[in-house]
Amino acid sequence: MAAERTYDVVLFGATGFTGELTAQYLARHAPAGLRWAIAGRNPDKLAAVRDRLAAITPALADLPLLTADVTDPASLRAVATQARVVASTVGPYVHHGEPLVAACAEAGTDYLDITGEPEFVDQMYLRHHAEATRSGARLVHACGFDSIPHDLGVWFTVKQLPAAVPITVDGYVRAGGRFSAGTYHSALTAFSRRAETSRVARERRAVEPRPADRRVRAIPGKLARSRDLPVWAVPLPTIDPQVVRRSAAARPEYGPDFRYRHFAAVKRLPTVLVAGAGLGALAGLTRLPPTRRWLLGRLASGQGPSAEQRATSWFTVRFVGTGGGQRVVTEVAGGDPGYDETAKMLAESALCLALDDLPATSGQVTPVTAMGDALLTRLTAAGLTFRVLSVKRDLQGRDPS
Repeated sequence: MAAERTYDVVLFGATGFTGELTAQYLARHAPAGLRWAIAGRNPDKLAAVRDRLAAITPALADLPLLTADVTDPASLRAVATQARVVASTVGPYVHHGEPLVAACAEAGTDYLDITGEPEFVDQMYLRHHAEATRSGARLVHACGFDSIPHDLGVWFTVKQLPAAVPITVDGYVRAGGRFSAGTYHSALTAFSRRAETSRVARERRAVEPRPADRRVRAIPGKLARSRDLPVWAVPLPTIDPQVVRRSAAARPEYGPDFRYRHFAAVKRLPTVLVAGAGLGALAGLTRLPPTRRWLLGRLASGQGPSAEQRATSWFTVRFVGTGGGQRVVTEVAGGDPGYDETAKMLAESALCLALDDLPATSGQVTPVTAMGDALLTRLTAAGLTFRVLSVKRDLQGRDPS
């Protein structure tokens, strides 16, 4: 039984940039008595991380170290069978993630990651959802900036609206910050695999059940001046709308007819045009192996922004929800989105799965489906802001968006 295992939480990839930030968060915030360990392929680097953690919390001088490698399935099985929850920061996940997912699905161990790679998530559903459902494992992807602020933010917004009515939510994302080598490599990998991503998405749609008596949609928006906020709304082709849609499909609280659209909020149109041209050129270059290798070599693994740079980073996501003659505007906000807040979200998700009283779920599930209000409570206590900015009632059924 998972409750009888040696560790409550194992953090896999603790020697990487985001992995060590997550370990530092646990060192500062894990409750007394939490049985946890860090895992990775290099025991010397793991020991060095432990030394730095012990400088934060001296009791961690004896923190267990587990040596495991994604190329060694037996080592991953050993980690999975000892843990109630395994959290992974080892990406790009499409290249390195599956062996650990497979080990956790087989062992009945809850699994978390911070991927934003749709191809990986869809492939893991096709290959391991059924086994995880059988074993009781919860496979919860996208537990960082992709996609917790958006998934939980929409859930928080829906809870402010009347029940059992059609609901529309639009999300507007703004952020300022730098990225690490891991994020850079994952993004380039995704750009270079668009055909594979589309194919796997079609395969998943062909087999994934849909609600029989409700309609749930995540639809692409159009570039336009927003009628909700003083910004240009730029459609964001990220994993976040897919995660929101799957949460809505799993929970009747989203109403009989739910629609979500996802945008970047940009103040000046020239910024949109320049960024779009740059991303288009980058996507083209990633399709050519020589230029892809050159681009990947620009940042080495383990590199990332300094503490001073992260301290000036921020994000906000505003949601405009309408339903039942009511319009509500909410906001999720925090600090450095890619690293400090992502480490916090992953660590609190791991603690939530390990320690909190949660609804019975299994298989591949979203953060809201697996953790919902319990995670919302945790993240609010940890410093993320979830708030209602305005509420308008008596709209007489009109959709003001």
